[in-house]
Amino acid sequence: MASSSHLTESFTNPENYSFPHQRLSRVLHNPDKTPIVLVACGSFSPVTYLHLRMFEMAKDYVRQNTDFEILGGYLSPVSDMYKKPGLLSARHRVNMCTLAAEDSDTWLMVDSWEAFQSYQRTAIVLDHFDHEINTVLGGVHTASGEHRRVRVMLLAGSDLIGTMSEPGVWAYSDLEHILGGYGCLIVERAGTGMDQATDSLARWRSNIYLISQLIQNDVSSTKVRLFLRRGLSVRYLLPNTVVDYIEQNGLYQDETTPNLSASISSEKGKEKEASASGSKKEKEAH
Repeated sequence: MASSSHLTESFTNPENYSFPHQRLSRVLHNPDKTPIVLVACGSFSPVTYLHLRMFEMAKDYVRQNTDFEILGGYLSPVSDMYKKPGLLSARHRVNMCTLAAEDSDTWLMVDSWEAFQSYQRTAIVLDHFDHEINTVLGGVHTASGEHRRVRVMLLAGSDLIGTMSEPGVWAYSDLEHILGGYGCLIVERAGTGMDQATDSLARWRSNIYLISQLIQNDVSSTKVRLFLRRGLSVRYLLPNTVVDYIEQNGLYQDETTPNLSASISSEKGKEKEASASGSKKEKEAH
């Protein structure tokens, strides 16, 4: 059951902000199912086909293994205040996500609420979606007119659930709010053991849905950035519209990487540290 109480009583919106819901289904087609919306929070610097593929894997998993019905999916890029290595400005990241979502499917959207303001904890971001969908929009209805509350769920890679399982990184109250209140769908990422990552999260195991990659894909934003800095092609790793945007704006050309393999290992180490540091913000906010 989605959380009915929020961690804040009010939400501050960026200037000229409006919640995107043009692709959000407002009718629950199967009244026997629970309506859900998937939210993926991340840097998306840049957004890759694996980010988009996560939504498709989640859709297949939900259809075959759960009593949920997906009404929409959202990419929520983090704020510039996240201070992650390789993090491009929010404007560019939101633009690239928007191009990717428009080019990929009919149920994906990009919400810029998190991107264009100060750093917001993941728990607050999910509360924002719950507020906009269930309070502002009024939830959804069945074909017969019955009102239903939509359950917001976090969609993430197993690397994120790995940080949640590390002692002291996330505040327990936020884990309870996210995993206990909303729940999450976790997609396997190459090199990350999902079972091990969830061992210390056993309290919320019934609310964590693990999705295996049947076709392994280890494309990452880190590798894409390093390819671009080397002048290597990234076509077919990202949507063509995103590749064109990167080329037109001359993005990710600020460094040279003489040793690609070493640079990938080095930058992934920095990103792991940044991920832990950013997650600690979740804890320090309390």
